[in-house]
Amino acid sequence: MDKRIVLGITGGIAAYKSCELVRLCVKAGFAVDVVMTEAATRFVTPATFQALSGRPVWTDLWDTREPRSMAHIELTRSAAAIVVAPASADFMARVANGLADDLLSTLCLARPAECRLLLAPAMNVEMWQQLPTQRNLRRLREDQVSILGPGSGAQACGESGDGRMLEAQEIMPHIAALVIPKLLRGRRVLVTAGPTEEPIDPVRVITNTSSGKMGYAVAQAAADAGAAVTLISGPTALDTPAGVTRVSVQTARDMFAAVKQQIDGSDVFIAVAAVADYYVRQYSERKLKKDEHHPALTLELEQNPDILKWVAELPRPPFCVGFAAESHDVIENAEAKRKRKGIPLLVANRAQDAFGRDDNEITLIDDNGRHPLPRGSKVDLARDIIIHLAALLDT
Repeated sequence: MDKRIVLGITGGIAAYKSCELVRLCVKAGFAVDVVMTEAATRFVTPATFQALSGRPVWTDLWDTREPRSMAHIELTRSAAAIVVAPASADFMARVANGLADDLLSTLCLARPAECRLLLAPAMNVEMWQQLPTQRNLRRLREDQVSILGPGSGAQACGESGDGRMLEAQEIMPHIAALVIPKLLRGRRVLVTAGPTEEPIDPVRVITNTSSGKMGYAVAQAAADAGAAVTLISGPTALDTPAGVTRVSVQTARDMFAAVKQQIDGSDVFIAVAAVADYYVRQYSERKLKKDEHHPALTLELEQNPDILKWVAELPRPPFCVGFAAESHDVIENAEAKRKRKGIPLLVANRAQDAFGRDDNEITLIDDNGRHPLPRGSKVDLARDIIIHLAALLDT
């Protein structure tokens, strides 16, 4: 696959951000063919994008520069992806419903199966929240279209909320992931992610602090590396990574049952989930009320199963990767955990520096020693983890 993308730009004030996105792509070694809708040319001129990309800009379905006047077919051949940034509400609606009445929408419909489609929405907060937009969004995701964002904050219209196009620096890692070597092609990877919740009563739970971001990034990186990925996830607000099959669970025992169902045939098991160590032995069917005369509440806890240890002790276990989020003595505790679980690779980090953040600083620990990685985005670190484990698989 060539290191080339088609960058689609639709009408919206966020089109100015795409200038920086083109610059970053070119800097990263991508060839960028820019395709603009007529409305997009009202915000930024084609000449600007031609200067930044060093390549002709396309705006017309009937452009005769392409042999046989079939730019809508030829532009996506050998391209890694079509990335539409910004993607307006109107454009998302047309793609969701298979409409093709200009060059960019026709490219999306005529793209070959190996050419990914990524959309970075940009619109007013009210437009984003409308039921038709959300319905189109669900349909796009069902069609395996990757949705990047949107972000939240102040908008050009003066309002504030969801609908801001992501910054170019936030979109760029998703584009870089398109050309990751397919180091795990033909492998099946099972990933656990997020927290688990252990109910006390109908409204209260015991849980661990976890956003699920690291686990979801690992699942996406494994899929980008060519693996067939199943993600078993506790409760999170994150979208399912593109190309990944998701199984949603709540409790540690639910997650254990799902792992048992999915583990057969898995080549790699990556346990990223922050699994609660205990569950409440006596669950109350009714909400527990506060008692002013007896302010103390005693809960009897039972230990949850050790999912990673169970997988590692199977007669023919997959390659197991564990995670250790430690509050102190990070490396020492992580090395002890790796030996206790009997696994070939463990990822260690300081818990206080990672929960809820988009970046992290980790150390990979295997039979060959410690491999510290500098602080970086969880997306980048997830790729590093996948590259490292792929090398271990091949030894």
